[in-house]
Amino acid sequence: MILNSLAITNFKNIADARLEFSSKINCLLGDNGMGKSNLLDAVYTLSFCKSFSGLTDLQLIRRGETFATLRGLYRRRDADEEVTLGLQQGRRKSFKRGGKEYGRLSEHIGAFPLVLVAPADTALITGTGEERRRLMDQVISQTDARYLDALIRYGRTLQQRNKLLRDRCVDHGLYGAVESAMAAAADYITRRRAEWVAELTGIFTAHYHDIATGGEQPSLALRSHLADRPGASLDTLLDEARFHDEAVGHTSVGPHRDDLLLCLDGMDVRRTASQGQQKTYVIALRLAQYEFLARATGMKPLLLLDDIFDKLDAHRVERLVEVVSSPMFGQIFITDTNRSHLDRIMARSGGDHRSWLVTAGAFTPTNP
Repeated sequence: MILNSLAITNFKNIADARLEFSSKINCLLGDNGMGKSNLLDAVYTLSFCKSFSGLTDLQLIRRGETFATLRGLYRRRDADEEVTLGLQQGRRKSFKRGGKEYGRLSEHIGAFPLVLVAPADTALITGTGEERRRLMDQVISQTDARYLDALIRYGRTLQQRNKLLRDRCVDHGLYGAVESAMAAAADYITRRRAEWVAELTGIFTAHYHDIATGGEQPSLALRSHLADRPGASLDTLLDEARFHDEAVGHTSVGPHRDDLLLCLDGMDVRRTASQGQQKTYVIALRLAQYEFLARATGMKPLLLLDDIFDKLDAHRVERLVEVVSSPMFGQIFITDTNRSHLDRIMARSGGDHRSWLVTAGAFTPTNP
């Protein structure tokens, strides 16, 4: 899959931009705060219907303006595709594929696969389990519509059970109905997460060794109430936890409490790894995510690399340059403040590249 061109109007600090992209390497050079990451966010938004920054839709509109638009032209499975986003104050978001509005935005997820590697990825190690669950959910949802549907159903029924708990409901029939629906969704969520972790581990380990080459042994494992008790159903676990949950006012067991254990040489990465090892770990996780999606979808996802070289020693930088320049990856968008990194990547690309200097939301080609 290739993003051929992107038109942006009033998105974050970008007033107006029209860019034609290389099918391989696209480099954005500039100081921090100039708009490099905002361009990546525009590409990301066209794949996921929302920003990676956590901003609301209206906060994406450039300050002082009342609307924003994105228009991406893709080459996907040997066919041309158009995806557009329209944001306007006082109106609902418009998201279209081929000129047709989606009935549900969830129908778009996975159609245009994408992997982002960004500085905020360190939260996968230092943050709460919610960050790691989001990783699992984002990747699996791009390859399995049933999984995404199960997540949505589980989230709704979880809210219903929590409301019953907060309202001090004593109707066991109501609890039973809600918990039965939760259990049906939870079984599929847990099974797919366990399968995904098992498949990703081998891919991830190979990518880590490609970058680190230091004999370090990384590992992944799923921690889950259901997976840790084979044969048990969520109905049983919820029933066992009922009195505790009534006391605390929320549901304490289930897939919403799952976590991904990240270890290096058998030790928690968060506690024992250096900053360089942690950065290598999350980059390898994202590259494994890329390879998993490529296998599952039959398409090479877009790969967005946002300021990835910080905190890496010279050896790991060189190894990473070699990895991302390899034929395994398709179209790549990469930002940096250091031109030497980008020059090395472009030199390895065999001439198939384009680059821009980014200044205050404006993009000036440096290799027209």
